[in-house]
Amino acid sequence: MLKTIIRKISRPLINKHFYSTNRNAIILGIETSCDDTGCAIVDSEGHILGECLNSQHLVHLRNGGIIPPIAQNLHRQNIENVVNTTIKQANIDFSQIDAVATTVKPGLPLSLSIGLKYGKHLCRTKGKLFIPIHHMESHALTCRMHDNSIEFPFLVLLISGGHCLLVVAQDVDKFLLLGESIDDAPGEAFDKMARRMKLMNLPEFATLSGGQAIELAASKGTDAEQFKFSVPLLQYKNCNFSLAGIKNQVWRHIVQQEKLHNVEADALIPDVFNLCAGFQLTVTRHLCHRVQRAIEFVKLHNLIPEEKQTLVVSGGAACNNFINKALQVVCNEIGYRLVRPPPKLCTDNGVMIAWNGIERWRKNLGVMKDFDSVDIEKRSPLGINMIKEVTDAHISCKWIKLGNLYET
Repeated sequence: MLKTIIRKISRPLINKHFYSTNRNAIILGIETSCDDTGCAIVDSEGHILGECLNSQHLVHLRNGGIIPPIAQNLHRQNIENVVNTTIKQANIDFSQIDAVATTVKPGLPLSLSIGLKYGKHLCRTKGKLFIPIHHMESHALTCRMHDNSIEFPFLVLLISGGHCLLVVAQDVDKFLLLGESIDDAPGEAFDKMARRMKLMNLPEFATLSGGQAIELAASKGTDAEQFKFSVPLLQYKNCNFSLAGIKNQVWRHIVQQEKLHNVEADALIPDVFNLCAGFQLTVTRHLCHRVQRAIEFVKLHNLIPEEKQTLVVSGGAACNNFINKALQVVCNEIGYRLVRPPPKLCTDNGVMIAWNGIERWRKNLGVMKDFDSVDIEKRSPLGINMIKEVTDAHISCKWIKLGNLYET
């Protein structure tokens, strides 16, 4: 069954919208999948000619989470200025741009709609080609812009606010999905627990995202084992992720500590830094377990040649240096190379969309003259689902010891 699936996706993909070209290109990318309005212009050699990003972070932080209508309105207010600033910074005329790449899936529908409409508007008024982009595909491929030694196939861990995926990237548009989140993604879990722990009431945490706050607070802890956590899904021999249980454990610890210490409404529990350290460590162990099993599955089916054994980690939560440090331990033990894009390219940005456009331009994939029928998609799986094949392989692992990751 596995060989049949791999053989199927290796066939050339035919699409009437494809536009054939083999020359170098300059692509403008637009990103509005969530709460950041991003634009960038990138050429075929990976040079960033211009970029601009308008972040809505502080607005949504004050509101206790992303409110889609507010995000949409801010995208609408800022997208023209963001695009114009990018073009001005690139110091080129729009006539030199070959195509406009725009995120169309997955994401918040109200946010995606702004980018799609503006991207189509530019193509119609300027006579440009259009390249619809899959947001998570872009996260997976950004690493190739900075490191041209990364060749297909390679393993990818995508961790962000809305997604947690393990895939084998076989080509620009060919992916094998080995595992996905069945509930909360890491970024979402960090955000919700940071709010519940009231970390933003401390001045040094007031402007940080939930993930940044948890990482900083955890670094100040003295005992990551003070609060006991169970690592999820240990009994399930697959590569799926689940953080809902860890969130519930954190919540219970907070409630118990608030009662024990008579904590008032806006105050934090006394050992909040240790709680963050334990929480972050448990999430990290869970991620490492699933990655380790994915590597074993890849080896079992010879999906990645030994000389190309690379793990790419990307997405907003990949900015977490503690998680990266743990993944490095796993990769060192198994003989994989670990690659992480620069942190500013792990979070949502226009550069990754423009680069995905370059990758697709090179392969003549989805470069459209006729794009009227293109629409947004709130949800969109990445690649062919191999989760059943992973589960059926029933792979048991002797977990790699991470050691004391909090030691400097």
